[in-house]
Amino acid sequence: MNTRVLVILSLFAAIGAVLHMVMPPFYNGMKPDMILLMMFIGIIMFPSMKHVTLLGIVTGFLSALTSTFPGGFLPNIIDKIITAFVFYGLFLVVKKIANKVATATVLAVIGTIVSGTIFLTAALLIVGLPGGVAFTTLFLTVVLPATLFNGAAMIIILPIVQSIFKRSKNLTVA
Repeated sequence: MNTRVLVILSLFAAIGAVLHMVMPPFYNGMKPDMILLMMFIGIIMFPSMKHVTLLGIVTGFLSALTSTFPGGFLPNIIDKIITAFVFYGLFLVVKKIANKVATATVLAVIGTIVSGTIFLTAALLIVGLPGGVAFTTLFLTVVLPATLFNGAAMIIILPIVQSIFKRSKNLTVA
């Protein structure tokens, strides 16, 4: 792997972790996962199986370490790894137009819904949902607002990242 690409992917993951830690909670201390958005941008900018694998594992562990969800460590790891590959598969389907902001936003929205569903399902099966709250309640009060937030954030952040890549002669998109 190219060291430059690894550094950039590490920066994406670190920025996502910091944003995740400072994000205010939506419902019962649960908050949107900004690491997820940065993982999506990393996959869009460097689409290869080895980068997707690395991003899925790294963002899974970072998200698990910064999770405020009771018992959310293992569900976060499972969620990010599976979501990374689902997002990558969707990306490959629309690869020719995936660098457009509108397409990337739709992919981020779908990816966030997939991620939230996998996370809540894994949490339900492994540790149970906190306080006896129903899956549907958490989906409607946490996953859907996070989906809207990630979609809006993708509209803002992706053009900035693409602009930085265009201006830099040393950064190449795979």
